[in-house]
Amino acid sequence: MTAGDDTAALLARRDAVFGKGSTIFYDHPVHLVRGEGVWLFDPDGRRYLDLYNNIPVVGHCNPRVVQAMCGQASVHTTHTRYLDSRIVEYAERLLALHHQQVDNVVFTCSGTEANEVAMRMARMATGGTGFICTDATYHGNSDLVGSLTRAPRRGRPGVHAIPFPQRYRPLRNGVSEAELCDAYLDEVRAAIDDFAAEGTPLAGVIFCSILANEGLPDVPADFLPRAAQMVREAGGVVIMDEVQSGFCRSGEWWGYEKMGVVPDIVTMGKPMGNGIPVAACAARADLVELFRSRTRYFNTFAGSPLQAAAGMAVLDEIEDRQLLVQVNDVGSRLLHALHELCADVESAGDVRGCGLFIGIEWVKDRESKEPDTEGAVRMVNLLRERGMLLSNAGAHSNVLKIRPPLVFEQSHADVFLEAFEAALTELRG
Repeated sequence: MTAGDDTAALLARRDAVFGKGSTIFYDHPVHLVRGEGVWLFDPDGRRYLDLYNNIPVVGHCNPRVVQAMCGQASVHTTHTRYLDSRIVEYAERLLALHHQQVDNVVFTCSGTEANEVAMRMARMATGGTGFICTDATYHGNSDLVGSLTRAPRRGRPGVHAIPFPQRYRPLRNGVSEAELCDAYLDEVRAAIDDFAAEGTPLAGVIFCSILANEGLPDVPADFLPRAAQMVREAGGVVIMDEVQSGFCRSGEWWGYEKMGVVPDIVTMGKPMGNGIPVAACAARADLVELFRSRTRYFNTFAGSPLQAAAGMAVLDEIEDRQLLVQVNDVGSRLLHALHELCADVESAGDVRGCGLFIGIEWVKDRESKEPDTEGAVRMVNLLRERGMLLSNAGAHSNVLKIRPPLVFEQSHADVFLEAFEAALTELRG
């Protein structure tokens, strides 16, 4: 049996038990059997450069994380209804990385759960039920959090969406950046006013601090801090979702630092445990204590010593290997190189990013800026054939999403750039 036959057989077995239609990447799915650092391997030993996954933030099968998990698993794994110094130490260390007003934490197992806790916390703190988000966002899968996904401007109970702030396809053409910022702030004001008009008290706003799912747009300067002020003045709280932008991804420890805004509530997820499910919602003590007094929230698998061991090892790796410095160095050079490679590529309408997170907007032509989703998908598959794993995302699913583990080095970037140039050559045909 060839590797292709084996993959086809496994895909058929998967469909038989998952149900046909479950999401899977690429025209020819990749069968993975192991990982190491920034590399993933198939059954034939072919290696693929991981340019997408932010879960193994300090690398696939990181030895320090593996050792920490194994060590703790051999001691005990319980939950937060017992005292254990490891999870307290991890909470203290995690909170010390945040703004000083973020001083309490509720541990969960996923970003969805963290955002669920954040939204419930906001409702309790304000007495409101209405949330403002963008029209191309994603924050999770539960009923409450899922109500934010791709919300229309109006018409969905408890949710008012605004056009996501961007400079590539701006809300108004031919205006200055300051005027564009004001135009988007007018949308926030309109959402607040519409909640008031319909008699729905405002709970708050929830944004990914770098708008990752929206396509990593260039946001007009000062939009987020001014929007946060506007929401607070209307009685709401500010939730920043750091599931994708946190843990040095943006070039700062937190995306909200990059954007110049201080959250009332911040959520974290995927990168925290480098593969073991751990997430968190952190906030001011008064917000967390009110939430705890009204819910007695408990999660059997959240806040375990095992999660703390993995989380501490991740922080050790980031700090000891000075990955924040590396993210800025490698990320800036990669972004510059992609700008040069795409300078005369009509399909590459915009190249943008921060830290080690880059998006390339694929269009049919630069003048019209018409999104080219099919072209983006083709480019993703051409790169997959060359051993490069990334995906397409954004409001129109036409943005090449480049988000490798933080241990991604310049030598890895060079390998990717060579493959990217070859794929562009084939695409031009």
